[in-house]
Amino acid sequence: METKPVSNRMYSLIVLYDMHTNFLAKALDGITEKDAQNRLNTKANHIAWLTGSLVQQRFEIAKNLGVEHTQAANELFKDNKGIQDNVSYPSLADFKKDWDIISPQLREAFVTVTDERLDRKFEMMPGYIIPFFDLLTFMIYREANIIGQIALWRRLLGYEGMKYM
Repeated sequence: METKPVSNRMYSLIVLYDMHTNFLAKALDGITEKDAQNRLNTKANHIAWLTGSLVQQRFEIAKNLGVEHTQAANELFKDNKGIQDNVSYPSLADFKKDWDIISPQLREAFVTVTDERLDRKFEMMPGYIIPFFDLLTFMIYREANIIGQIALWRRLLGYEGMKYM
């Protein structure tokens, strides 16, 4: 997919974004719904929560760039809600469906975002104000982190390692 962003600063973020868009499906490949919600008797975030949180992040960033959609599981994740005990999270297929909806729309927003918008200040959390570009950079880092956690869960649950190709 060709990448000619309006802002030259976005090029490398878009390259990583495209990788992550494809890697999520590879990380989730073959995982059962039962295993997706298995925390292995720990307090760790399970695969279903990690996936939903990742999908939510893309919808939230898209909203900041004028794309007005929400994921089906918005209520479980809005306002940076953490994992909830005794909650059955949606299926990985449901999360993947929302991922496939938002990803091309957010990519287009990344390609068309202007330097002026990237320089605009954003309150990431109360009292922590950063340029919007820095928020996007953090988001790309977090995507890699979450996909890596899912890849680790694959091994902990007895699945083959994630395949990148």
